[in-house]
Amino acid sequence: MPSLPLLLPFLLFSFPTFTSPRPVPDKLQHEQHQVFFDDTHLNDTWRSFNRLVDLERGSHIDGLSGLKQYFTRFGYLPKSDRAVLSDSFDARLESAIVRYQANLGLPVTGKLDAATLAQIMTPRCGVPDSNANRSDRASSVARFTFFSGQPRWAGRKPLTLTYAVSPAHTINYVSRADVAAAIRRAFSHWERVIPVRFSEVSDYKAAEVKVGFFLGDHGDGEPFDGALGILGHAFSPESGRMHLDAAERWAVDFGKDASEVAIDLESVATHEIGHVLGLGHSAVIEAVMYPSLSPRTNKVELTMDDVEGVQSLYGSNPNFRLSQLVELETSSAYRDGIGGGDGDGDGDSGSGILRRSWIGILTMAMVMAV
Repeated sequence: MPSLPLLLPFLLFSFPTFTSPRPVPDKLQHEQHQVFFDDTHLNDTWRSFNRLVDLERGSHIDGLSGLKQYFTRFGYLPKSDRAVLSDSFDARLESAIVRYQANLGLPVTGKLDAATLAQIMTPRCGVPDSNANRSDRASSVARFTFFSGQPRWAGRKPLTLTYAVSPAHTINYVSRADVAAAIRRAFSHWERVIPVRFSEVSDYKAAEVKVGFFLGDHGDGEPFDGALGILGHAFSPESGRMHLDAAERWAVDFGKDASEVAIDLESVATHEIGHVLGLGHSAVIEAVMYPSLSPRTNKVELTMDDVEGVQSLYGSNPNFRLSQLVELETSSAYRDGIGGGDGDGDGDSGSGILRRSWIGILTMAMVMAV
């Protein structure tokens, strides 16, 4: 078996180059974001933010208060701050934008540049960003995060959690069997890496995890806002509530649904199950727990960041090997890089840029050297 020192040069030069999960704030990076800043897939709920592009501190324009309400909802401005009601671009809004840009892997400018507004108008999860209150502009951003207090499901390992999809709160244009299959696959992604088994049951009221599709204000204090806004939300352990916005155009197979605004059910469900288990949002753009998801995009495979986060709460599934994940990330990145991104759901971001973490490469080297 070749030694680790001999394998490292081969590995480092065999893999394509990668970009950081937090893009470098240069002109090229800015232009890459501008490519997506058009009216084709703009968020219907937050479409009016389009006219705020290039605003900075000191600006005043009608409608800016709506953006402040957006930042308040996701944890970047305090709910008790009356300044949220004003249309002035003040110091608090600038600070909120800086934290938002850092948390979501954007170039940190403190301005409403095209890259930032494009991200703001992308459909996303309704759970506030756990690390929204970071104030250090210069320090590195945490990757995976947790809910306050790091809650998790208790019980002996291997833990078994029951779940059910509501028979009443559902959608009628996707068959019940297809919805159930997509939700089942979503649970399986997490089950593969942690010692937790998810068991589907028919009794919705008795299930520990309850999945349902709801419209608008549905009684949990977190109302949905219509298509292409908030896609879904879930609550920390051991609540087990997982809600999806019934106003979205949900799809289980983009090949059979030509809608330009279709949202992949399995992708959103996989993300929300991460919250059910106790994970917050990740700053790693490729991670399942990254808060945003564009229409016609599949994002179901857990990344190293997702796995490290959930295993820090529950430990590792004894049948899971880290090398399996590294091989999957490698093949997925290579496939996306060859095919490029065209926004049709074949890639995670549509950019066609290969991204790979050094930890993945070094882990593979260590596995091969043992």
